[in-house]
Amino acid sequence: MLRTEPGSLSCTTLIRASTPWHSSHKAAASTPSANRQASPALRSATGLYGSNRCLECRDNLSAPAAHPRPPRLLKPTTTHTYSVSNLGDGCISGHPRGTGYYLRIACADAWPGLIDECRKAIATLHPVGGVYLVQKQGCVSVTSYSKHWPCWFPQHGSGRKHHRSIALEPWQQSVLDSNPWAFIRGLIHSDGCRITNWTEKVVGGERKRYEYPRYFFSNKSDDIRKLFSDTLTNVGVEWTMLARGSDPFNISIARKASVALMDAHVGPKH
Repeated sequence: MLRTEPGSLSCTTLIRASTPWHSSHKAAASTPSANRQASPALRSATGLYGSNRCLECRDNLSAPAAHPRPPRLLKPTTTHTYSVSNLGDGCISGHPRGTGYYLRIACADAWPGLIDECRKAIATLHPVGGVYLVQKQGCVSVTSYSKHWPCWFPQHGSGRKHHRSIALEPWQQSVLDSNPWAFIRGLIHSDGCRITNWTEKVVGGERKRYEYPRYFFSNKSDDIRKLFSDTLTNVGVEWTMLARGSDPFNISIARKASVALMDAHVGPKH
C-alpha cells in the first residue's frame, strides 16, 4: 500500500502510483507546525481553507441533496463515471503555488488500450485542458491540470482509503445509477482482472481438465468493495466475497451467465 503524501489528495480507490513530494512541502513538513505557515496548496489539501473546492463550483455543490447537481462546469456522462472508478491508479495533488491541481493516473505499459482509453476519458471530461503522457519505468502517467479536479472528484482526502470513509456525493450517485457499466468497467480496469480458471475431474476413469473464465476485483476498502458489489447486483451480476486471510478482499464473478454479462460490457484488459 502506497502512502498519500502531504500536499496531495488521494483518489477514490487504492493508489498504486505515488506522486513526487514537492520540495516546498518537504520543507514545510520538516518545520514545527507552530512555527510555519502552510503553503496554499497544503492548506487547501488539509482543509484549512474550509473547502478545497473552487469558488465557481462551491455554491453549486451546496445544493440540497434532494436536488443533486454536479459542479457547474461538469456535464455528467459515462466518461465521468469511468474516470471516477479508474482513479484507483492515480492521485490529485496541489500545485505548489496553490493555483490548481494535477491529476495523474498511472497505466501499465502492458495495456496500451487502457492508456488510450484513460487519455480520451480525461480529454472528454476536461476538453479545455491538455492531457499529456509522462513515461515512467514500466508505466505511463496520464496527466492533466485544472482548478476543478477536487470539485469533480470530492472523495479526496489524506490517508489510505481503507482507513477512512469513501462515499459518493448525491450527484455522483445519480450519474452512477445512469451509467453503471462504465463504473464497473473502470473498477475492473483499475483493480480487477479477467482470468481463466481450471480444474480437473475424473470422468469415466479418465482425468479431464476443465477451464472457465472468471472476473476478480480486489480492494481493501470496505466502502469501495460495497460500491462495486452493489452496482453488480443492480445490473444482475452474481458475485461472491473472498477473504485474504481473515479480511474480505476479493470479489469473484464466476457463474456462467454473469461472466457472459461482464464479457458483453467489460471484457479483458487490452
